[in-house]
Amino acid sequence: MPEVIFNGPAGRIEGRYHQNNEKNAPIALVLHTHPQFGGTMNNPIVHSLHYMFLERGFSTLRFNFRGVGRSQGMFENGAGELADAAAALDWVQTLNKEARSCWIAGVSYGAWISMQLLMRRPEISGFMSIAPLCKHYDFSFLAPCPSSGLIVTGGADAVTPAESSNALVEKLQSQKGITITHVEMEGANHFFTNQVEELTDVCANYLDERLTVKSPTPR
Repeated sequence: MPEVIFNGPAGRIEGRYHQNNEKNAPIALVLHTHPQFGGTMNNPIVHSLHYMFLERGFSTLRFNFRGVGRSQGMFENGAGELADAAAALDWVQTLNKEARSCWIAGVSYGAWISMQLLMRRPEISGFMSIAPLCKHYDFSFLAPCPSSGLIVTGGADAVTPAESSNALVEKLQSQKGITITHVEMEGANHFFTNQVEELTDVCANYLDERLTVKSPTPR
């Protein structure tokens, strides 16, 4: 996979990037799990989602937050990582000025950062939030959520209990003008151990449905 280094607010950012040859290919950004608990861009879920987007014609980037791998800087528990994500999206957009759509996906801590970026960047047309840390971080900024998207949680998630996830989902589903799809995978823990392939299939099916353009009904 092509390794890339680009400038971020705390110095260089290390990433992995695939460029689609189609001139107006959509773009996708995938954000990793908590940096202080071993989270990197090579997390199995992040890696799998990267290729899922790639296989569907997206120019796709995943990267290490500041202080992870070869990315410079230090963990800032929110503001710094959000700035990194914004810089990453800027970088992808400079290479894809005619992209027809933009998607973002985040896993655990990355889901929290991705949803904050969603609020700040109206060009993001869809999101995938995997095991969002609803119990540990405040998601009240989603008022209202600007885009339809997918939230996937694990039925056996001991890090973020179902009641926390369900409360967020119910709040978002009550908003008008968007559609929030929630899938709770039976038996899955916070890291979807031994179920990453099944999780990726859930995300792929959702994306395929969103990307499908219905033909006009014959008159």
